[in-house]
Amino acid sequence: MLQVTDGLIKVQVSLGNIASKRERVKTLYKKIDDLMKYLDPQYIDRIAVPDAMKLEFILAEEQYILSQAALLEQLHSLQPLLDSEHIKAVPAQAAKLQALAQVHIKQQDQGEEITAETKKLLEDYNNM
Repeated sequence: MLQVTDGLIKVQVSLGNIASKRERVKTLYKKIDDLMKYLDPQYIDRIAVPDAMKLEFILAEEQYILSQAALLEQLHSLQPLLDSEHIKAVPAQAAKLQALAQVHIKQQDQGEEITAETKKLLEDYNNM
């Protein structure tokens, strides 16, 4: 491992020496930023889509943008309701709600049993 790092350091130093001596390599180093700009995937989109077309895209979505803005304004106006103490107390009431849900399920089951029993009694009565 030590030999590999030593070898890499020597290569780096050699490249630095070559780069400092060669004007052409210096120029290439300066062009790296331009190269990175051209390699950016969005660069083609910026060149290929003219501003007029971008404006058309925006205008085509104008109604959607306006509706979203209206919804955001409505949400902003309702924000005090979301920040109210009643909403903040909901997690504390979750246990009570779960207990009530269990009672409701039990009562539904009892109601179904009573309905089935009543149906059976009516059938027995009608068969007499």
